[in-house]
Amino acid sequence: MKFQEVIGQQAVKHNLIGLVKDNRLSHALLFLAREGSGGLPLALALSQYLVCEKVNTNATPSLFEDPVPIELPDEACGECSACHKAADLVHPDIHFSYPVVPRKPGDKPVSTDYIAEWREFIRLYPYGNVYDWLQFIGAENKQGNITAAECQEIIRKLNLKSFESVYKILVMWMPEYLGNEGNKLLKLIEEPPANTLFILVAQEESKILPTIQSRTQLVKIPALENREIARALVERAGASEDAAHQAASVSDGNYREAMQTLQHAESDWEETIRTWLNAALRTGPADQVRWTNEVSGLGREKQKQMLRYFNHLLEQSIRLRILGRENLHIPSNEIDFAERINKLATLSQQQAIVEELDRAVYHIERNANAKMLFQALTIRIYHIVRDNALTIVN
Repeated sequence: MKFQEVIGQQAVKHNLIGLVKDNRLSHALLFLAREGSGGLPLALALSQYLVCEKVNTNATPSLFEDPVPIELPDEACGECSACHKAADLVHPDIHFSYPVVPRKPGDKPVSTDYIAEWREFIRLYPYGNVYDWLQFIGAENKQGNITAAECQEIIRKLNLKSFESVYKILVMWMPEYLGNEGNKLLKLIEEPPANTLFILVAQEESKILPTIQSRTQLVKIPALENREIARALVERAGASEDAAHQAASVSDGNYREAMQTLQHAESDWEETIRTWLNAALRTGPADQVRWTNEVSGLGREKQKQMLRYFNHLLEQSIRLRILGRENLHIPSNEIDFAERINKLATLSQQQAIVEELDRAVYHIERNANAKMLFQALTIRIYHIVRDNALTIVN
């Protein structure tokens, strides 16, 4: 994968290339990236960049030590043999480690047991999360781990001489799944063989072994911007401008989430929310129960998408109050809905509803009973706005 194939993250790309050019690249990097922001694609792009023959022609073996800047291109060529191998995840000097499960009881699984599945997963879901990966390999309810056997395999592979490139690279995805057996890697990370690079790609810093964190250089990768996600959905997924905008607006900087939303783009969340508010504030308990029954049957992903879209509309209504209609560049239907929400609730009431929606998403992710949750949420929204309850229907 080349840097240009990674969605957004221009500042991070520039910094990584600058570290290589200035010979300031640490031998152990920790990419801290929220889900769907591109941590793994960036690690793959950096790996390909370092093994690219065009880059290696000008680089020196003292990449991690020589303080003298070197002249290098800003991108892997994508045409040499090394680039083709890196893009196909078959380069002999780029190794991968990721959570796996035993295929049968008593197995001591290592990442290479699943290398064919890994290559296919990255081809299909480069922005996928660990849940997607474990389902992809048929883990069902098994807990994925980076095992002690895997740590021994890493030590063995990285102590071999490189085959083709100047550098040996280990990309470890989700080091949070590395238990105390990860301490086996400490000496290797602290005193690696010459021209060996560790790239750890994580989502939750608090779950990584402190002994490993202290031996890495932290690279924080921000969430993607909505415009970057929308552009990628149009160019890569063939989405319409409106569908891409709506999916991006509720993704919270998560490209995976935006893709999930796009797959359910036929859902008219605006009408669903309109019906909900009318039931809560105008038509009464019978319609509330009917609406709750319908929404509780949608499934968790769709329920979260609906709540996030409601949050998005509330955010737009707040922006509308501050910026005015002429300075708010969103679809006209969203502006109309935002104006109605502003008539419905004050700023403080809207903030209270946002907090309730966020809390509901949290509980949905933890398998709360949907009927009870949405009925309680409906009652809370009624009490929040009852002193300013106006109908939101046309």
